[in-house]
Amino acid sequence: MRNENSAFNCSAEPLLDLAALRADTPGCEAVIHFNNAGAGLMPRPVLGAMLDHLQLEAAVGGYEASAARAAEVDDFHTSLAELLGTRPGNIAFAASATHAYSKALSAIDFRPGDVILTTRNDFVSNQIAFLSLRKRHGVRVVHAPDRPDGSGVDVDAMAALMRAHRPRLVAVTHVPTNSGLVQPVAEVGRHCRELDLLYLVDACQSVGQYPVDVEEIGCDLLTATCRKFLRGPRGSGFLYVSDRALAAGYEPLHIDMHGARWVAPGRYRPVATAARFEEWEFPYATVLGCAAAVRYALRVGLEPIARRTPALAGRLRERLAAVPGVRTLDRGPAPAALVTFAIEGWEAEPFKAALDARGINSALSYREFAQFDFADKDVRWCLRLSPHYYNTEDEVDAVAGAVAELAGSAR
Repeated sequence: MRNENSAFNCSAEPLLDLAALRADTPGCEAVIHFNNAGAGLMPRPVLGAMLDHLQLEAAVGGYEASAARAAEVDDFHTSLAELLGTRPGNIAFAASATHAYSKALSAIDFRPGDVILTTRNDFVSNQIAFLSLRKRHGVRVVHAPDRPDGSGVDVDAMAALMRAHRPRLVAVTHVPTNSGLVQPVAEVGRHCRELDLLYLVDACQSVGQYPVDVEEIGCDLLTATCRKFLRGPRGSGFLYVSDRALAAGYEPLHIDMHGARWVAPGRYRPVATAARFEEWEFPYATVLGCAAAVRYALRVGLEPIARRTPALAGRLRERLAAVPGVRTLDRGPAPAALVTFAIEGWEAEPFKAALDARGINSALSYREFAQFDFADKDVRWCLRLSPHYYNTEDEVDAVAGAVAELAGSAR
């Protein structure tokens, strides 16, 4: 019988047991999964935790099942606190990263003329939310410029805009969904702390791919999903809320009986922790799956993950850059494991379908996902390939070979 811990890095040895990790990942038998930036393949412990709980709900009832698994449910907050370098009371479950982000935005009492300072590379749904706030509340949305080489936000210029505008909110996406760019969120955070500005970070594509420490970043609020590089289930995410933000009284616009106590007919009191951002009803099987996914990542080790995953992407990027008719699009000195490229002679959907037919999972990004970035790069669409630590070098080479074959067939 295989040791259940054999997939994990239990010593200082930086190498991972790929055979054991892949044995833990049933999807590896069916596809080359290079869409981890969309949704990672769940390992067996995650799937098992969810199925076990659903079976328990069916056997004893939903309320009774959650009561029986109370300690495991609490581990959602405990494990994520360990992952992010904070306390369980600073973590709130959410139905998605966008749900968490919307909750965070709803806690800010925006007034006409308030400034949201963000970047040209923030996630599309965040950009739309900012524009919605502009339409509804009359806020101003200011985008800090990028560095001249396109390698992310110009932190000095952003700091100057902070001093000039005193924004109500500073918001940065750590790793944009449309490229491998890694934004300097900790550098931005230092300026926010110096100027006492509220700081929100979207870490959807970095949590589970890199070590993420909220104290090092210096953020007040941080959102992410569990389905991507954490390899958890869909329909899950979380919000980190700092002690500073909790003490300042930030709470969501629509707060319920889980997040507050009805202490008198005309008065309620928010709970002291980030639970004020949660709702009473939870998808408990999903919560348990998320906790299992976080524990799995912690056992594998974020340091070896952070070495291997971007290295696989770097190998893929190098091979694609050598293919005639292919233009790789990622910028920055150390790109993340999101490899984006344009290809001559193909339209978006047929090209992805051709990869699908070869058993290769990928994702498309369109101009409407990244109006600034894609305009700068002069592309209407690109393909995104995102390997993870359980993928192999042979898979990288097979994917690059498939792209080369398709590029050649278009010439």
